[in-house]
Amino acid sequence: MSDATQVRREIDPNARLECRICWYVYDPAVGDPVYQVEPGTPFRSLPDFWRCPECDSDPGTFVPVTE
Repeated sequence: MSDATQVRREIDPNARLECRICWYVYDPAVGDPVYQVEPGTPFRSLPDFWRCPECDSDPGTFVPVTE
C-alpha cells in the first residue's frame, strides 16, 4: 500500500483537503465536476485515476484544511 493510499484512509470522511501546489480545495460536499465525482464523496473514496483538477498533481499533495 502506498503512503498516499494510507493517508487517504486515515482522513475524516467530511474533511476538506487542499492541494499544496495550487491551493485547490477538494470539498466532499461538492465533489468534483471535472472528474465527475458526485457530491458526498469523501477524499478517501476518490477514484484511483483522480488528480487535482487545477494543476494535475496526485492526491498525495493534498493536506487537510485547518480552520
